[in-house]
Amino acid sequence: MTTTLAAGVVAGLKDKIFTGALLPGHKLPSEAELIEEFGVSRTVVREAVTRLRAEGLVETFQGRGSFVLAVPEPTSFTVESAALRTHRDVLDMVDFRLGVESETAALAAARIDDAGRETIRSALAAFVAAAPEDAVEADFRFHRAVAAVSANRFCLELLDSLGPMMIMLPRTRLGAEYSITDAGHAARVQREHDDIAAAVLAGEPDTARAAMRLHLGNTRRRLAAGR
Repeated sequence: MTTTLAAGVVAGLKDKIFTGALLPGHKLPSEAELIEEFGVSRTVVREAVTRLRAEGLVETFQGRGSFVLAVPEPTSFTVESAALRTHRDVLDMVDFRLGVESETAALAAARIDDAGRETIRSALAAFVAAAPEDAVEADFRFHRAVAAVSANRFCLELLDSLGPMMIMLPRTRLGAEYSITDAGHAARVQREHDDIAAAVLAGEPDTARAAMRLHLGNTRRRLAAGR
């Protein structure tokens, strides 16, 4: 019961902090004031303040009371192409994508619906039909479509942050035999995309995860071999 009551006090104080009713640097109401406001015991109030301290929202000073700390400003995750300067940077980016996009594909397969199927089919068709000069954008749009169908906004926002550069940068590190204009390579990449799309469309999360991992793993292998 104490824990449940403390959660109510925490929620009430958080609301005051996040709405600006309690500003950074301001002292929290005294224990007596909080007891009266929330209708709880001193034990409940102390547990609530302990939780707020653990979350980094308040700081307590002996003999002075508890004070509101500044709430960290939200930041956007971005990867700027200028920051990816080395072969190692590009490999690290592919490793990062391996973890995120494999699970994104699994989510897409688990959550696919009729609208999602149309999204995937359209993106795959555009990728297959793309001229060489449009291949990077079409490739990115396919991966973005998978993220969109995953219905996880963080997956989609991450890919939007990376943008088509996530496709372009690895390609600039590969030799001519891995050019999109090379028929053999283009066919291999298309098969990999076909396999991802087929697994997502079939609603098979494990297969979709494996297909995306194979595709990005092959990209990494090509990059490592072309060093």
